[in-house]
Amino acid sequence: MKENAGFRDDFLWGGAVAAHQLEGAWREGGKGVSIADVMTAGSNESKRQITDGVQPGVYYPNHEGIDFYHRYPEDLKLMAEMGFKCFRTSIAWTRIFPNGDETSPNEEGLKFYDQLFDECLKYQIEPVITLSHFEMPYNLVTKYGGWRSRKLIDFFLNYAQTVFERYQNKVKYWMTFNEINNQANYYDPLPLLVDSGLIVQPDENIERTMYQAAHYELVASAKAVKLAHQINDDFKIGSMVAVTPIYPQTSKPADVIKAEKISQARYWFEDVQANGEYPWWLKNYQAKQNWNLDITKEDLEVLAENTVDYLGFSYYKSRCVSANPGEAPQYRYQGIKSFAPNQHLPKTEWGWEIDPEGLRIAMNWLADRYHKPQFIVENGLGAVDQVEPDGKIHDPYRIDYLKAHIEQMKLAVVEDGIDLLGYTPWGCIDLISAGTGEMSKRYGFIYVDRDDVGKGSLKRLRKDSFFWYQQVIKSNGEKLD
Repeated sequence: MKENAGFRDDFLWGGAVAAHQLEGAWREGGKGVSIADVMTAGSNESKRQITDGVQPGVYYPNHEGIDFYHRYPEDLKLMAEMGFKCFRTSIAWTRIFPNGDETSPNEEGLKFYDQLFDECLKYQIEPVITLSHFEMPYNLVTKYGGWRSRKLIDFFLNYAQTVFERYQNKVKYWMTFNEINNQANYYDPLPLLVDSGLIVQPDENIERTMYQAAHYELVASAKAVKLAHQINDDFKIGSMVAVTPIYPQTSKPADVIKAEKISQARYWFEDVQANGEYPWWLKNYQAKQNWNLDITKEDLEVLAENTVDYLGFSYYKSRCVSANPGEAPQYRYQGIKSFAPNQHLPKTEWGWEIDPEGLRIAMNWLADRYHKPQFIVENGLGAVDQVEPDGKIHDPYRIDYLKAHIEQMKLAVVEDGIDLLGYTPWGCIDLISAGTGEMSKRYGFIYVDRDDVGKGSLKRLRKDSFFWYQQVIKSNGEKLD
């Protein structure tokens, strides 16, 4: 690694996707039904709906995705043309264990990822793999209540051991649960489902349920870290959280403490995975609720002894908060309801603040708190792209967004000395939006001809940002204009 000269020589430039958002082929190769398969299309104005199983006549955009399952050689060839050093994707749990609770894996699903990873390695592209990325088996939701059940720890470990052993010579970098901290917003049914397979029951104390489910996931993650290191000493196992800096709207102490309390509510998951223990505030808070959570001495020992090797995280935006008169001293985070406008920042078409400097702030905050190498595994701009009559797609807004974030990322590395492993912008090829189910909310360097109702040729086209990112990678981040 070059001392304070820029990004390390082995910096992992690449791109990120998730299996359920692009693979399609939802019933091929022995695949089972995942939670993503029961989520309808939505929009910026209307939420995605979670149906009771797969219903006839309902459009589920993830069922076909962008047909990456059949087209991955073409897509990886384009990524290799850009110069990718790594490619972050996930393994669809339901391709390996269709129902999640089987004892033996589905060989056809295992073979698919053998072929996918071999294709990556053919181009010297390092696979970076997430074990559970919003696509757990739906059977585990209906039969066991999702991560309400301690039984899921063993099901997850059976899955993890299967893929760790199968791909131990093909995959080095792993992450356990994607954006595990999104469920801190337990008022919203979508993050509860995608993070923990939770469907709210009548009269249920969903806050308690969220904390219990998250605990089981964290134990499963720690046990997976231990298992992975036993299988291959070279494995690097990371956590993955959604990082959103929380700013006080003013310098009023009440605003500052509210920002701190909301940050605590969002990042205690990382405290456990990286530091190996629950933070004091949370132990105090849970004790006051008299919830009697199932947290054993053995669980705590596992968490303490098996922390992650690196911090994987997404960064898209920051948020701002303002205290309300008479607010309780222990703020209960309520997601978007907790936030106030930030007049200093522009927003995307989907209302997300654009804050490149927030990335540097986040990287410094993470470094000070956790003392682990970092890996930015999601960052990007969702926008509507237009194909010109000549087939070109001009997306200067995406280039401007990514350039500004890479500049701040570089300052964090060069000026602040942060150990950064790599950078994989989200949705490097257009795919189905996890939040809205739309195709029109595009992030990619590669355009895919498909619309929000599933129509289109699926033809792939290079955007202007494709050629820009190609030069960024070739110059190891030196050429950004």
